[in-house]
Amino acid sequence: MDPHEHEEASGGAGPYAELTWSVIRAGIEVQKRLGPGLLESAYEACLTYEMELSGHTVERQVSVPIRYRDLVVPKAFRMDLLVDGLLVVELKVAEAITQEHEAQVMSYLRFSEKPVGLLMNFALQPLAKRGIRRFLMSHSSSAPSV
Repeated sequence: MDPHEHEEASGGAGPYAELTWSVIRAGIEVQKRLGPGLLESAYEACLTYEMELSGHTVERQVSVPIRYRDLVVPKAFRMDLLVDGLLVVELKVAEAITQEHEAQVMSYLRFSEKPVGLLMNFALQPLAKRGIRRFLMSHSSSAPSV
């Protein structure tokens, strides 16, 4: 996977900017109201609620299969959130966003064939400046851009 674009704390411009900004605004609101220190599951429930209030369709804990040769592993992993059938949202509560977290989101995009993803770390304050990464699937390959 060759990361081409890295956007911290940005909904980005171009494709899916309106959708990513909407989710980022919801995440900022959730962190502002709840503060740091909760489990991911609490942020997941509240972020889902906030996005649904904004008119988005949100699926939680979406299973994603992987294919290896002739083998299909139907529930290889689960994405935290899928917004409007397009945007993968992975939530963390960690000291820092790591390369492993980024690789996880890139794998979700690749195997789910979704076009855009957000990694949101609610432990980092403020969320908008320190705790968000945006990922776009590259149109030229099967590798997402970070």
